[in-house]
Amino acid sequence: MQIEADTLFRMLADTTRLRALMLLQQKGELCVCELTHALDLSQPKISRHLAQLRETELLLTQRRGQWMYYRINPALPEWAHSILQQTLAGNAHAQPYRSDHHALQQMPNRPGAACCA
Repeated sequence: MQIEADTLFRMLADTTRLRALMLLQQKGELCVCELTHALDLSQPKISRHLAQLRETELLLTQRRGQWMYYRINPALPEWAHSILQQTLAGNAHAQPYRSDHHALQQMPNRPGAACCA
């Protein structure tokens, strides 16, 4: 797959999309309910941003029952993966990324038990 640099940076320029991408870079795959909980934003807002990331092929989705799971597209070029990894490495302990990670870790009934029951 090929992604243009301006497309990647446009997606990273929005705080909500960047926060979601950092959680996905850190965790690998997350349910939309986990992202909603961790970012403390409404499901429609999260879904709108995830749709934009999916349209640019930065994210892949998989439906499991009624829930959608998201992950970073492994077919992204190496330079794009490197940017995501370096951004996470440089900001994992900064706010709001640290709080997002903590909120996700504290989420009760995370998927595997019963997502968003």
